[in-house]
Amino acid sequence: MGVKKWLTLSLASLFILTAAGCGGNNSGGNAGGAQGTPASASPEASASAESSPKAATPVKVALDWTPNTNHTGLYVAKELGYYAEEGLDVEIVQPGAAGADTMVTSGEAAFGVGAQDSLTLARIQGVPLVSIAAIIQHNTSGFAAPVDRGIKSPKNFEGKTYGGWGSPVEEASMKAIMDPVGGDVKKVKQVTIGEADYFTAVKRDIDFAWIFYAWTGIEAKLRGEPLDMLYLKDYAPQLDYYTPVLTTSEKEIAENPEVVKAFLKATSKGYQYAIDHPKEAADILIKAVPDLDPKLVQASQEWLSPKYKDDAARWGEQKASVWKDYADWMYGLKLLDKPLEADKAFTNNFLPDGQ
Repeated sequence: MGVKKWLTLSLASLFILTAAGCGGNNSGGNAGGAQGTPASASPEASASAESSPKAATPVKVALDWTPNTNHTGLYVAKELGYYAEEGLDVEIVQPGAAGADTMVTSGEAAFGVGAQDSLTLARIQGVPLVSIAAIIQHNTSGFAAPVDRGIKSPKNFEGKTYGGWGSPVEEASMKAIMDPVGGDVKKVKQVTIGEADYFTAVKRDIDFAWIFYAWTGIEAKLRGEPLDMLYLKDYAPQLDYYTPVLTTSEKEIAENPEVVKAFLKATSKGYQYAIDHPKEAADILIKAVPDLDPKLVQASQEWLSPKYKDDAARWGEQKASVWKDYADWMYGLKLLDKPLEADKAFTNNFLPDGQ
């Protein structure tokens, strides 16, 4: 999956998010947010509660784009009954035109898949989104080019054509990794490639683009189209941000903390299973989404599984320094109107211990 697709969707949703942020309802993931026996339950209902199984709480999770190996742990937790064990009936849905961030903020979905960069922009706009887990511990995105373009270093971007979606974040990120090696971003030709995917665009009119290696990079390898991959994190530490993340709203945390805790307990088990059993986890994703290319899913999963947790103490763990460093960088470039209150943008409080 290209970076362009999900970030375009996220940025386009910010204006909707700002309007929706304060007036959301719980019409989606929580079916009213019920937990346990409602205070208004009748005596008859209370009396029968002990003898009848408690109904599972409906929970909707909105993906950031089409299903892929970033999402495997969610599908594993559903298929293997981890959500059911926690009393949750989880529905995994694609985001639609509005995007996952908007669905979470409005209450249409209790949880979503997002990214630190788009969530940072949303928080600055006053949107009450919160990151509750890092799906992947380090940024696996970067600039990729077919090997015949000779792009072995960010300095080699000079004189080449970059295809993107026209966001100022792109040039800023390019500059951040070119500066340390003496490159000049003004010598890069930048064009907008619209809906064209990486493989079409590099054959048509560009030399390099911004991709996630776990999906597009692995696909290039399977297609016999080798590429040179320059990861953002290898050249600019401030760009080693969390992408993707699991999100929820401040409202969900305030009103349904036990649901948030139960969801993360089960999801953590799902991702741990994918870490320990990449082949079996990939099979679960393929079963759930049969339109996916099985070879791509298997190869992607094998590459990505060790990177979910990586060097963190437990899956999902987030560091304040990662949030602050990226936001400070954006603010310094005037890409943010004000500094980010990093401690309000994420929380580790709902992650289970011992992962």
